This record gives sequence, structure tokens and C-alpha cells, in this order.
Amino acid sequence: MGLERVRLQPVGEGDLALLERFLVEPESAGPFQWYGWSDPRRWRRRWAENGLLTDDGGQLMVASGDERLGFVAWRRIVVRPGSSCWNMGIQLLPHAQGRGIGTRAQRLLVEYLFAHTPVVRIEADTEAENIAEQRALKKAGFTREGIRRSIVFRDGRWRDGVCYSVLRDDLPAGSAGR
Repeated sequence: MGLERVRLQPVGEGDLALLERFLVEPESAGPFQWYGWSDPRRWRRRWAENGLLTDDGGQLMVASGDERLGFVAWRRIVVRPGSSCWNMGIQLLPHAQGRGIGTRAQRLLVEYLFAHTPVVRIEADTEAENIAEQRALKKAGFTREGIRRSIVFRDGRWRDGVCYSVLRDDLPAGSAGR
């Protein structure tokens, strides 16, 4: 699969089973995204309500050809009244990891958000131990900003996180959203 074939697309009803896997299968969620079992029907309820796309965030499927590889998500972070940014994340099936797909999908989401919303800042966070995701964010154009100590509880202990951001002005000339 060529990375140029990686695309983002709205979640269809047939994609909901894949999203549910991330909530009920530790091996699908992976070591940095498994937080215990949770209600898999939440995806169906939200999809029925709004297709998983709202003014305050959303989910898009990461796909190549007919294959669904995971999803990207974003949510609005209100910094102060009248000022907000996006916080984004990604979840890929294990067989799609380590192949550049995540970097490509994250770059596509950044371009999409800058092209279709007026925000100037997009943030992403990952655990300090998730070196592969840190490399992917850097390759996708994000800048490391710092460590957030004991920010997430997973697998019986508190873990540090690393903050990244990309600004609209960080994109090369001619990119979407400029």
C-alpha cells in the first residue's frame, strides 16, 4: 500500500464495528490506548446522533482502498472565551502501525482542520514512553512543547505525557489552510 493512497473519510455505519474493537479488544487498542473496557455502543449512539462530526470535534476513518486501518479524532479546547484550538489523536490497528500510515493520516487531518476551520493551533499529546508516536508527530510537522507530569492513569499507574503542537504558520507555503 502506497502512503499516497491513505485517506480520511467520514465514519459509515459499517465502520462502527471497527471502532468498537478499540473499546473491547486490548490487542486492537494497543499498549498505549487500552484504558479498560468501556461501552462500545457509545459509537453507535453518537453516530446515529451526528455521524461523529460536530462543530466541537469529530472522528474520521483512516483508510486505504477498501481497508479501514483506524481513525483520527479531534476535539475543541477552549483556551479563553473567544479563543480555542484543536486537540487531535489517532488510533490504528496493530498491523497498520510502523509503516508511516499514522504520520500520513495525522498530516492529512492537520491540513483538513486548517483548511476548514479558523483555528491557528492544533495540539497532540502522547505518553512519554510512546516513542513511535512522538516520531510520527514530528514527521507530521508538530513541535514538541514539553512534558506534562502524571497526566494519564493507565495500567495501574500515572504516566507522563508529551505535548506537541503545529501552528497554521508552520505549514509550508501552498499547504491547505494558508
